[in-house]
Amino acid sequence: MLRSIKFAQSAGQLLQRKESRRFVSVDPKRGTEFIFSRLSDATKASPLIAKLQQECWDGYVATGRGCHTLFQLLDTDSSGAISWQEIRFFLENVRESDINPSARKEVLESAAEGVITFPKFQQWLIKATKVDQGLKNSYAMENYQASIGNAPKSADSEHSWNKHTMSQSLRRMQYAVRGEVVIRADALAAEGKKIIYTNIGNPHAVGQKPLTYYRQVLALCDLPAEFGVENSQIASAFPADVVERAMEMRRAIGPAGTGAYTNSQGIMDFRKDVANFITMRDEHVAIPSNIFLANGASHAIEQVLTGLIGNNRDAIMIPIPQYPIYSAIISRLGARQVGYYLDEDSGWAITERELELRRTAAVERDGLDIRALTLINPGNPTGQVLSRDDLEIICKFCAKYDILLLADEVYQRNIYDENKEFVSAKKVAIETPGCENLQLISFHSTSKGFIGECGRRGGYMELHNIDPYVQTQLYKLASSGLCSGVDGQMMTSLMCRPPMPGEDSFELFTNEEFAIFDSLKRKAVSLVKGLNEIDGMTCAPSDGAMYAFPKVELPPKAIDEATRLDVTPDTLYALSLLEETGICVVPASGFGQKEGRIGFRTTFLPPEDELDRAIVEFKRHHELFFKNTPSDALKKYPSIAIAMA
Repeated sequence: MLRSIKFAQSAGQLLQRKESRRFVSVDPKRGTEFIFSRLSDATKASPLIAKLQQECWDGYVATGRGCHTLFQLLDTDSSGAISWQEIRFFLENVRESDINPSARKEVLESAAEGVITFPKFQQWLIKATKVDQGLKNSYAMENYQASIGNAPKSADSEHSWNKHTMSQSLRRMQYAVRGEVVIRADALAAEGKKIIYTNIGNPHAVGQKPLTYYRQVLALCDLPAEFGVENSQIASAFPADVVERAMEMRRAIGPAGTGAYTNSQGIMDFRKDVANFITMRDEHVAIPSNIFLANGASHAIEQVLTGLIGNNRDAIMIPIPQYPIYSAIISRLGARQVGYYLDEDSGWAITERELELRRTAAVERDGLDIRALTLINPGNPTGQVLSRDDLEIICKFCAKYDILLLADEVYQRNIYDENKEFVSAKKVAIETPGCENLQLISFHSTSKGFIGECGRRGGYMELHNIDPYVQTQLYKLASSGLCSGVDGQMMTSLMCRPPMPGEDSFELFTNEEFAIFDSLKRKAVSLVKGLNEIDGMTCAPSDGAMYAFPKVELPPKAIDEATRLDVTPDTLYALSLLEETGICVVPASGFGQKEGRIGFRTTFLPPEDELDRAIVEFKRHHELFFKNTPSDALKKYPSIAIAMA
């Protein structure tokens, strides 16, 4: 906050003084350096201007706000437009990596031909801060045209709310899991093409059956009592333990039933179930007052980051590759992401050296304030299971620098390697010397595991060693949304307290869970094996979670074609795979990866026979993609070019 105040004061003073300067114009073709001179004999202001421009640019990159102030700072002679010399000075003093290369070239050429007015500058900022090739709007435009019928196509300028005036943080936000490839898949599905959706961990959508016990209890909780728990025929329709659990949950919910708002933190009895589950898992006490029930783990993560991020110098360390919800929320809230790279050659391992290297660069070089670090265990999209040693490295690192640790543990039951086990970050933090004061928030969800109830939006977060005042403010934030969905709260309670040995539903429940687990385990092995048998593909084992994240070698001609089309090579590859086979994957670039790596993420959730066919199709398409030129694919499937237009 103090930094922001000082910047505002300096910028204000500079803008007030601008009228007392004159600009010495020069011919841009000669490349002569421009200078400022005051009407008085004062010192040149160029270093101060450069610093303020960088500060304002940093703020814009983080938040998408402040374009008017930035324009004024670039317009050093207060002419109402930016000259070639002024834009060149700016570009020489900001980090090159912050600006899209094509936009850098474009603005210099534009300024050489004439000055840049504010509307042009505003348009240029959109190109300059383009995160990547991103989501095209061709399908959105088709839907818009359909909604207005035969009315003429409207230009941006005809809407007061358009790409220039909207939230620039939202514009720059990326969420590849539901991105361009998926939009195209939906369009093909609407045309009747068979699509195998392996883009997202949505088990029930690809054939996984719901667990009977959960659905029975939920049904009795929702049904009016006279048709459910109080009906004389109920004992013949439902097992006794189901009826008993439903009655207990109804009492916890209260007489208003499942259609009424609840406590904003979640129903107390359900939070007690979560606390007991954590206590038994970690062998350390958890208390209900530290539990917040939420609309899935994603919602809880968003609440925490909303309460944490205070200014555009705040940064969150996230694993690369990462689940894109983190980069999306960080971008929308106006903070910075600092990626720490997982080592693919070592099974996506985490090293202390990598954490230290990335933190030092962010803090000492870029002047950022690392507020939190995220770990995902088991990994998404990478499928690795962190060892206790890995977790100790992370916990000690966060404790050393007083960094909040965010532990995404939604796949904690999805572990297929018999030699590995899930260990929670909380358990390690409590048992590791030096981590006594570590601030930690952990997340879990009903969408994953063997439950797969994604649409019910159930989950929780547990706060460990969090400032009591901050906790009250998180409660206030939860209160602004009234409460999480009651269906999700019930589902979370059931996840944490399933049927126990000796109860009527235990045997069926255990058999159903084991069938799901055993199938996932077989599919994890067969998919990785099949991908590794394709020439030009390599894939690390998927020891946990629901995904494989192969690396793909592409011919130079494909990379050149992707550059020409202004898309990432793996987006071009994924679109080609979709059109040829109907398999919908997510380009790896949407998760982040090392420079030069190309790949995709796919789930292994579809039924085993369907996944076996998909493996054959992966191989067929890859060989075809190498055999043909990218232009052949564009001719065969012109919709690829349309999608990228």
